[in-house]
Amino acid sequence: MESRERHLARNTLVVGASFGLAAVAGLWRNMVIARQFGIGGELDIYYAAFKLPELLFMIVAGGALATALIPVLSDYLAREDKEAFWRLASATINIVGMVIMVLALIAGLLAPTLVRYIIAPGFTPQAQAETARAMRLVLVSTLIFGVSAVQTSVLHSAKHFFLPALAPTVYPLGIVIGALFLAPRWGIHGLAAGAILGALLHWAVQLPGLIHHGLRWWPVLSTPDGTLRRVLTLMGPRVLDVGVFQLTLLVTANLASRLEPGSLSALEWGWGFMQLPETVIGTAFGLVALPTLADLAARQDFEALRRTMGDTLRAILGLTIPATAGLILLGRPLLQVLYQRGAFDAGATEAVFVAVRFYALGLVGHACLEIAARAFFAQQDTLTPLLVAAATGAVNLLLGVLLMRPLGHGGLALANTVAVSAEVLVLLAIVSRRWGGIEGRETLRGLGRIALATLAMVIVVVAMLFMAERARLGALWLVTLGAGAGGLIYLLVGWRLRLTAVLWPLRALKQRTPDPSAVMVP
Repeated sequence: MESRERHLARNTLVVGASFGLAAVAGLWRNMVIARQFGIGGELDIYYAAFKLPELLFMIVAGGALATALIPVLSDYLAREDKEAFWRLASATINIVGMVIMVLALIAGLLAPTLVRYIIAPGFTPQAQAETARAMRLVLVSTLIFGVSAVQTSVLHSAKHFFLPALAPTVYPLGIVIGALFLAPRWGIHGLAAGAILGALLHWAVQLPGLIHHGLRWWPVLSTPDGTLRRVLTLMGPRVLDVGVFQLTLLVTANLASRLEPGSLSALEWGWGFMQLPETVIGTAFGLVALPTLADLAARQDFEALRRTMGDTLRAILGLTIPATAGLILLGRPLLQVLYQRGAFDAGATEAVFVAVRFYALGLVGHACLEIAARAFFAQQDTLTPLLVAAATGAVNLLLGVLLMRPLGHGGLALANTVAVSAEVLVLLAIVSRRWGGIEGRETLRGLGRIALATLAMVIVVVAMLFMAERARLGALWLVTLGAGAGGLIYLLVGWRLRLTAVLWPLRALKQRTPDPSAVMVP
């Protein structure tokens, strides 16, 4: 393996491990919430309160900002122009903070109307009023997250991935504190207040990395060389792209509010369950691959682009396909082990598992989308992903309306799966044509080997589940035996079949000299 590919693999392992820690923290948060609130109308209020603030954050300071800002900041570092680097970072932080503050104030004033007509028209008037009050609290955390998001982009541009990946680990801790100490008195509003504390922790944990890299700040709203305008121009199509996705989630919440109480919560928990492996796998690969893809695209090294893209896709497929099978086979007992206690009863488990099952079918698509979209961002093309996302977003909403009647909230999850799968296929087809291929034949052959390894895993898991149920073992034993035996078989078969997903970590760990940019802690 070449040094560049080993570097990519090692950084991905570090970021993936950090996201794994964040997933554990998120599971702990959900376990606390499940015990106290279960699945029902009260928790529906909490999740509905986040929809508009999340839309606001993602449009102003989310992925759109990162994909436009990181290449420009990286260029400054390549030229060793630290002053211009920090001036652009300062101007971005200042503008993001001001824009979010103004929009948050407007959203806070209009909160009752927005909830009644856009976010949750299916709620009762009392539930709508509670949602509006909770949303005002969540908007405060959105402002903090906006500043923190710029910090993340600054560190990523310096190829410092550890602290930004660690930040999501501490965010759930704030919500846990809110659930344990504030919710008994304030109810759902205690959870919303905990989100503010979590956002502060997310911001604070990245400060040591910024200080290490020479943190400087100016009260400016522009840059002398006009690079801020360039960043904003690059953001334009990507903002609309992200906005389409977030708008789709908002409309999904609107539709779910018209179903029986608890439907929105079940969708949120099912989505979060699917997002655990998606974040650890897809987001980790996507974040680490973007600087490498951008560098190769700038040098017009299409052979290296094809090889990097092909290897990354095969690694993602080799991890997400067995994860999909695992979620479907072991999802119900895993939900029982993690959440089924207190107010979270068997009915709640079944409602969430319906969403998990349909969302799991889209795990491969969501993870591959992370790298497929970044292939375009690396070429500073944000328009193509926007057009594809808009088309598939419309498909998502249409299918949601059609499927929610026969399948309930499961139909909304299935609509998302179909739409994202179509989006990925279209994007990969376009990038393959531009680059003269992305090692499609090798990927198809790899897909066949992944299918064989996954089939072996499925057979073992089903056999273990059958024997465990015959022995009347509890859910914990079902999960332990099924996941342990299935994972071991997949690794063994995958190693024999030379799967990229199995070989990459082993090859990365053979590098004796650690990469300080990946794991540096001041």
